[in-house]
Amino acid sequence: MPTVSRFFGIAITMFYDDHNPPHFHGKYAEHRAKITIDTLEITEGNLPRRALAIVLEWAVLHREELRDNWERARAGLQPNKIEPLE
Repeated sequence: MPTVSRFFGIAITMFYDDHNPPHFHGKYAEHRAKITIDTLEITEGNLPRRALAIVLEWAVLHREELRDNWERARAGLQPNKIEPLE
């Protein structure tokens, strides 16, 4: 499960050959969430409110890169790193 970005103690990861819909995983401390790329909905797990707000802000800025990385990971390729939120 490659980490594509890391910021403010949050890790954003994607699995190789993961199932649809296109999504990414956010991890913060002991919290985990699966978030769809197109709708930015949490489909599994949870994150604290502040961590979720940061992840969603970052995802809006990098949605196209997330989509590209989804396709790369589905093809068995290493996802590209994405700039962290500053």
